[in-house]
Amino acid sequence: MMLSDEELRTQLSGIVHDVLDAARLEPGDTLVLGCTTSEVVGGQIGKQSSPETGKVIVRTLLDILQPLHINLAVQGCEHINRALAVERKVAKEKGWEIVSVVPALHAGGSCSMATFEMFTDPVEVEHIVAEAGIDIGDTSIGMHVKFVQVPVRPRQKELGGAHVTALRSRPKYIGGERAQYGPRL
Repeated sequence: MMLSDEELRTQLSGIVHDVLDAARLEPGDTLVLGCTTSEVVGGQIGKQSSPETGKVIVRTLLDILQPLHINLAVQGCEHINRALAVERKVAKEKGWEIVSVVPALHAGGSCSMATFEMFTDPVEVEHIVAEAGIDIGDTSIGMHVKFVQVPVRPRQKELGGAHVTALRSRPKYIGGERAQYGPRL
């Protein structure tokens, strides 16, 4: 299903707001994006990458997250070991190891490339621990979201031709039958 840029922005904005409402992220938290633009535009993962679609997706996320001071990390494909594009400042603050790779169309993907264009000082890191994430096209972001992971069901189940899932995290429940838990869980 082909979407106009405006339809893409509108649908993605709804997804992001659903995830933000469920995850209750705070300034300084990180949201990870995994995305196959191939599936967004109606193709098969890795076969129909769309740099233009990647730019619309990343710009939409940045327009929502930056005013909230929420960090964006964009996962690349398996050809770069699912490394993530982040701002150098964030990588250093969080202690994430920077690796030597630059995303390309078929080794990283369109969203990673767009992130490198739009970030001030982009780097790639191999592993992160994000508080929440959005997975557009079943790209497997779970390895980058903090334990304990809780599924989030955005109202919009697809973006173009791509299935959409999301995760948030919560602190672990500890203790026994007398334990009490706070409201943020």
